[in-house]
Amino acid sequence: MLFGRKTQIIGLDIGSHTVKVAQVVDKGKELVLTKYGVRELNPEVIVDGTIMDQAQVAGAITGLMEELQLKAKDVAISVSGHSVIIKRISLPEMSEDELAESISWEAEQYIPFAIDDVNLDFQILGPTQKEGANTMDVVLVAAKKDKINDYIALVTEAGLNPVIMDVDAFALENMFEVNYELEAGRVDALVNVGAAVMNINIMRDGLSVFTRDSSVGGNHFTEALQKEFGVSHEDAEALKRGESAGGIGADKAHDVIRAVSEDIVAEAGRSFDFFRATTGIENVDRVILSGGGSMVKGFADIFSDQVGGQVEYANPFRNITIDPKVDADLAHRTAPAAAVVVGLALRRVGY
Repeated sequence: MLFGRKTQIIGLDIGSHTVKVAQVVDKGKELVLTKYGVRELNPEVIVDGTIMDQAQVAGAITGLMEELQLKAKDVAISVSGHSVIIKRISLPEMSEDELAESISWEAEQYIPFAIDDVNLDFQILGPTQKEGANTMDVVLVAAKKDKINDYIALVTEAGLNPVIMDVDAFALENMFEVNYELEAGRVDALVNVGAAVMNINIMRDGLSVFTRDSSVGGNHFTEALQKEFGVSHEDAEALKRGESAGGIGADKAHDVIRAVSEDIVAEAGRSFDFFRATTGIENVDRVILSGGGSMVKGFADIFSDQVGGQVEYANPFRNITIDPKVDADLAHRTAPAAAVVVGLALRRVGY
């Protein structure tokens, strides 16, 4: 799927806290990370996925592209949160063309938005049997047009050409497929804790069986630290990284960070419980954490204690060679936070 495609697409992950850019090039049978960079955004320029200052975000993207000396203009971007609905549904068996013609009508009963207000897409997973009838499983995705249009306008203002619009949960899946070996019957939960949203994609046998986005993330640490100690946003960010700042020792911030970690993990645990109740699958064999919000000290241990199972951090460069010209220290240091942007960089038009 990934090899032999000459058109190179830049992965562009636009988060509430940072923008990230990655380019992954197919070289023979080897995937090579040829460009990678991260730029922080000022607070409040993107709030809960809503772009509050388009010019400032576009400037950050343009600056990062110039810093990396990237000449390619085609980019893959993604969205998530409450403006995106992902449903796995069962429908009478039909051809892809037939479903394309009827998808709006089929989707109305599953989408809590007016059909005219969303962009729809689908993927047929395969045939099934239900009550003696021939049926098929379908993944249905709906994204609100206003959010899509805002992100397209932003990327266009930055001088780029958005050729793929993906969903964060599926970008994680792309990253996983390239870097991790499939094992029959194994259930893996990809948990991405961004600044404002946590994406969960639970996979069995390499197929997504459950997705959910929750409005919790790394910003909760920052807000709790600011409230507790009356420090600036910058000092709260430093405390979150385990540094002393604003006259507050790193050890004093520990209890606040742990309490927020427990709240985020509890939200993930509720999603896991819902997954078990709706699918009948009891065991989650492995949790793969990603996103900057998951990288605070002790988060993985709390996740393992509260939810159980094997917990590890994502390495999106596990099966991808890092070009010598790329800042390898930055790539390794921020690897879990790069899961979505690498997944986007692996996309190709038509795939």
